[in-house]
Amino acid sequence: MPVTPTYPGVYIEELPSPVHTIAGVATSITAFVGYTSRGIDNRAQTILSFSDYERLFGGIAADSELSYAVQHFFQNGGAQGIVVRVPRTGAAGAQVVFSNLRFSALSSGAWANGTLVIDVDVNGVNSAADATAFNLTITNLEDGTVESFPALSLSATRSNYVLAVVNDPDTGSQLVNVATAGALPATAPQITGTVGANLVQATLNTTVGGAAASAVATGDFGVQLSVAAPVPAPLPLNIKVFAQGGPIPQTVAGLASQLERTLNAALAVQWPGASVRCAAVAGTAANTQRITVSGFFPGLSDAILTFAAPAAPLGNAAAVLGLAAPSVANVAHYSLGTGHAAGGQTSAAAGSDGTALPGTALLIGDQLSFTGIYALRKVDLFNLLCIPDATRASAGNPSALDPAVDPNSIYSAAISLCREMRAMLLVDAPPNVNTVASAVDWKTSGLAVHQENGAAFFPRLRLPDPANDFQLRTFAPCGVVAGLYARIDSTRGVWKAPAGTEATLTGVRGVVYKLSDPENGVLNPLGLNCTRIFPVYGPVMWGARTLVGSDAEGSQWKYVPVRRLALYIEESLYRGSKWAVFEPNDEPLWSQLRLNIGAFMHDLFRRGAFQGQTPTDAYLVKCDKDTTTQNDINRGVVNILVGFAPLKPAEFVVIKIQQLAGQVQV
Repeated sequence: MPVTPTYPGVYIEELPSPVHTIAGVATSITAFVGYTSRGIDNRAQTILSFSDYERLFGGIAADSELSYAVQHFFQNGGAQGIVVRVPRTGAAGAQVVFSNLRFSALSSGAWANGTLVIDVDVNGVNSAADATAFNLTITNLEDGTVESFPALSLSATRSNYVLAVVNDPDTGSQLVNVATAGALPATAPQITGTVGANLVQATLNTTVGGAAASAVATGDFGVQLSVAAPVPAPLPLNIKVFAQGGPIPQTVAGLASQLERTLNAALAVQWPGASVRCAAVAGTAANTQRITVSGFFPGLSDAILTFAAPAAPLGNAAAVLGLAAPSVANVAHYSLGTGHAAGGQTSAAAGSDGTALPGTALLIGDQLSFTGIYALRKVDLFNLLCIPDATRASAGNPSALDPAVDPNSIYSAAISLCREMRAMLLVDAPPNVNTVASAVDWKTSGLAVHQENGAAFFPRLRLPDPANDFQLRTFAPCGVVAGLYARIDSTRGVWKAPAGTEATLTGVRGVVYKLSDPENGVLNPLGLNCTRIFPVYGPVMWGARTLVGSDAEGSQWKYVPVRRLALYIEESLYRGSKWAVFEPNDEPLWSQLRLNIGAFMHDLFRRGAFQGQTPTDAYLVKCDKDTTTQNDINRGVVNILVGFAPLKPAEFVVIKIQQLAGQVQV
């Protein structure tokens, strides 16, 4: 703040700097929209490696074109992707209901049935202050992911209300959402784990010198071992196998292992050196489970614990352990998608994979609900868009287009979104476009998308399929191309054409149609970018034109690097100039804008992004009374004129050779 001098001396005043550094945005963040085997439905999620994709979306799947495109993207140099999962037609998420809370898997499909489980406990909660308080733990048994939400409440008036916490889009669950299925109770949900009556329906049979021995249930899931004949004290021995409310094994083998540990711990105190070994064995009678207890005392035969046949599934351990109703509350997990209802679990609905792969309507989605491609509207920034399902091959005929998808409808909606988001759409040739003649027909009359924010590619590529013993399979090229664009951006800059001998395509083993030079000469003037296979270099991208890049049009956005550089400058200046909003609209503001935007453009000039030997030849930044009139000022408008001289790729290198006559002296 200004200093007011009050005494003779030196005063220091810090002045604000007019410099507002403009940082360039990323140029190769690639969005993928399509079907994946797993993952949250219709939510854009960022991935930084293919390992991230495997963790979030389940990895390579033979029926998921998108999974292969993402793999090709990272193989060819991609660094950051965004994936939107579009589920199959009719797919449903697994559900479970307890305490009138309906938990549903965010990822539809049968994969979550019995795989997503929920546990409830009340450890450390203040039940006196809130009788409905509880801790919630959600576990994905497939990959071990665990989400914990402590001190939740069933009261909608509290800040820790379970629906508000679990459903929060930023800090909530990434596995499930929750809704009410009726009036919520005034008490906390029943806890999971070992809760219930004593261990019953179990007998321990052995003999000691002809005298029968038995085991009876005692409190807190204990087992009492006793014999009728005299044996070393202190039999009968009471051993607590399961503490009230503690975790329990969910299989007979697990029960045997825990029983062995518990018995040996007790015997070590009474008889040092004594030990037993417990093992699960097949029952002698039908529908029984048995555990043998060997080596208890010398001279004692094996003890046998016999259990009633467990009710399927074994996730409900009450049947395995013989816990008697009605005191059993819940002994396992609340399990999404499974039919059993243990204790407080009142119902469950199985998730289903649906029927057909997503068609045109699902891939496009709904603008109001942010599904399909419109899920990307919630993304801060993406630069490239790939929709491999838009040209998905028919399941019965790999060289025919799947009738469920209409590429023109999908690409028309996608190109509009790309214009809005300042991104580029990568358009794949359909599987039935596999000759030069069909490619000419497709580009000139079959493809309804014709805008500068897109580029089309031919032919489709042949790469190994890791889901089929690495046999060659035909794929849409968009994933490979997006990775190539990212690699060239990082090594040369967005102004470098992503084509040429350095634009090699990693992993590509072949193409569906191998072009000759004359054939390439037919397609290139139409603005169709071709993949070529050359000796030594291998497969390379041999074109860098936009959808309006035909020679006949003469568009200023003919070339991909020119259009992408313009989008890069637009997005960077859009974000870097927001500080000027609501500033006084006069010469001081204009000079600051010229300073900051000029510094940004000059940095690009130094890096070789523009034509010209001097800054004056390469770019201009104009913001003064000529661009912003008094009428503009009255309307609150400041106009900035930014121009640049783009570098255009040397598509045609002409070498002229002349044979000289002998040097004649005249």
